[in-house]
Amino acid sequence: MAVRMAVGRLAASLILLLSIFASGRCSEHVPLLMWSSSGFPLASQNAPAAGHIMSSNQLRSFLSTALSSAPHNVLLFLQDKLSVDDFTMYAGVFGNKQDSAFPNLEAALQLSSSLLLPSVSSSASAALPALIQEQLDTAPLYMDPETLAQLRLNASLPALLIFRLPYSSGDDMMSAKEVLSGNDEVIGQVLNIMKGQSVPYTAMYTALRPSRVIEEPSLAVHSVGTRSLLQSRRGGPPAPYPPVEFKERGSTCILMWADNLTVSLLRSGKWERHDLAPKTFGEGVFPKLEGSYCNETHSRLVLNYENVLSYRSFKLIFVLSQRHYKVSARRWFTMDRVQLEYDGKKASFNASLSIYAPVEYSYRCDSVTSFRYPQLIPHSAKDNANEWRISFDDFQIQGFNVTGKDFSYASDCAGFFTPGIWMGLLTSLLMVLVLTYGLHMIMQLHTMDRFDDPKGPAISVPQTE
Repeated sequence: MAVRMAVGRLAASLILLLSIFASGRCSEHVPLLMWSSSGFPLASQNAPAAGHIMSSNQLRSFLSTALSSAPHNVLLFLQDKLSVDDFTMYAGVFGNKQDSAFPNLEAALQLSSSLLLPSVSSSASAALPALIQEQLDTAPLYMDPETLAQLRLNASLPALLIFRLPYSSGDDMMSAKEVLSGNDEVIGQVLNIMKGQSVPYTAMYTALRPSRVIEEPSLAVHSVGTRSLLQSRRGGPPAPYPPVEFKERGSTCILMWADNLTVSLLRSGKWERHDLAPKTFGEGVFPKLEGSYCNETHSRLVLNYENVLSYRSFKLIFVLSQRHYKVSARRWFTMDRVQLEYDGKKASFNASLSIYAPVEYSYRCDSVTSFRYPQLIPHSAKDNANEWRISFDDFQIQGFNVTGKDFSYASDCAGFFTPGIWMGLLTSLLMVLVLTYGLHMIMQLHTMDRFDDPKGPAISVPQTE
């Protein structure tokens, strides 16, 4: 009931926010949930005014008061995207609690003291790790449940543990509800580990940017007779962290970046998912690249990990090559394979048919997966790759002609004829066919060439004809 009322307050605040700022430009904001372990109430604070978006300075003041009496072992669940609508749609706020995507989060909020901030600016949420670090005077640690289970925390020493969580709503990825449900399971695992170690904690759940952005029309006066065009949403914020960079002989030759690097393994009929991005990108994160190399024709990027899905040794490998094609009269690079090596086993995916670009460019794709319109295909029917799923979100890679630390112009995977274009063309063709058929029928109509004269004999039409 408490969670339902809290989500209701969040939704009401969002509605008021939209009504108040309907005359101006939309400002990106995300919700922030904060709660503490049982027996450690948070300091009470005045709720922000409805429609108010909290800035970085205001969030700093808020954290200073909240953390003054709360435990200093802070768990920050930082999701890529999150909006109030996600709670409204997937939290079972209309009584259907069995279908909720947040059972562990709801249970934690019901059993502890909590604070809700419905609107925190995206810039403030992105700076949240630095703000907490400033309050606690400790460096952040990017964690996952497997690593946390091996860590022993001291309740008297402050700690900032950051858990990166994915989000996706694309058609070629897992549905948003499935991803949120998986994130809720991660939150539940982390809270159970903290409970098992009897360490008090303060937890926060927020995101870097909203999952849904509503653009409000401007009320600027236009001259009569002019027209305005629908504009796409302005470009998103730059990548929060630099790409993975591999150097050969002191010069950069491979760059790779992704919002998510998710691998899933089928065990006992259930997919177990693990996001490698927190161990690959981030402030103070330096992935191990042993085994990587590059030359004029071949590049190989090897990301080495430990304790992934219960495997002590785990490698994610990208194999690229480039060659000259006579038909196009230019050189192209292809990603030949994506490999997983784990405790002496190997899973290989072919990618050369879908992932390619001119050698002077980088390759970018909003979604690269081995399922649902796959670009990554298992090497054979007997390959271990059939037991794995790979999903890269907002993926970009360049293995040749790298200059500096920035990607070259990106060759995007999106085709020219999108589903929307095909729907428009087919609809237009159908309308043209209907119009042509109608005109043809009208042209077949003939007017009468004989008329009945009331003063003359009546027209007789034989019935036998």
